[in-house]
Amino acid sequence: MKVLVMMPTYNEAQGLSNSVQKLLKHNPGVDVLIIDDNSPDGTGEIADQLASKPRVHVLHRAQKQGLGKAYLAGYEWGLSRNYDRLVQMDADGSHRPEDLPALLAEGSDLVIGSRWMRGGAVENWPRYRELISRFGNFYAGAATGIGIGDLTAGFRSYSTHALRQLNLGKLEAQGYGFQIEMTRRAVAAGLSISEVPIRFVERENGRSKMTYSIVFEAFWLCTKWGLQRLVKR
Repeated sequence: MKVLVMMPTYNEAQGLSNSVQKLLKHNPGVDVLIIDDNSPDGTGEIADQLASKPRVHVLHRAQKQGLGKAYLAGYEWGLSRNYDRLVQMDADGSHRPEDLPALLAEGSDLVIGSRWMRGGAVENWPRYRELISRFGNFYAGAATGIGIGDLTAGFRSYSTHALRQLNLGKLEAQGYGFQIEMTRRAVAAGLSISEVPIRFVERENGRSKMTYSIVFEAFWLCTKWGLQRLVKR
């Protein structure tokens, strides 16, 4: 199976090298695509250095345009090179490379690495972060009617066959709501979806990219999708 792990980056100079090295140590057969949005802290230069080694590639983008567009660029890159599965993975070390084999062992069209199912866990989060995440997942599930435990999870694997069936040019979300929207589209397309437990570890370096505008975007879109769902009944 030909696997591409996509790592979007913006100001991840402190932890990128370690994340890529750990990933390849635990998963020597995968390829890595670093998608850098012209980071001002030199992340792009570090990515180029890493790409001097086998199995590591870099996609430089002109500016920061959000998580959604970064992954869309990664999908296009991977689909054009005939990979079997495309994996979304944070570059800050919060997604453990040791958990990737479990995602790849599942044969579903979409496999989600879940923090909130039995066996999953979060390390080094304050209580309020956990409450926000749990409520966000509850609200997203209630609004969309999707029975997935971790709709906002960013650690996930898609079959490229499945991605080709989704209308990726019509996506609305740019922030973390992108994960919810992709799951919603997978459900609508009748794709198979499964969850596997993972251990999410809070980043040690750099700053979280979560902002109030990203949270609001996800909340607004889920509300809109929920209203659309009610109208269709």
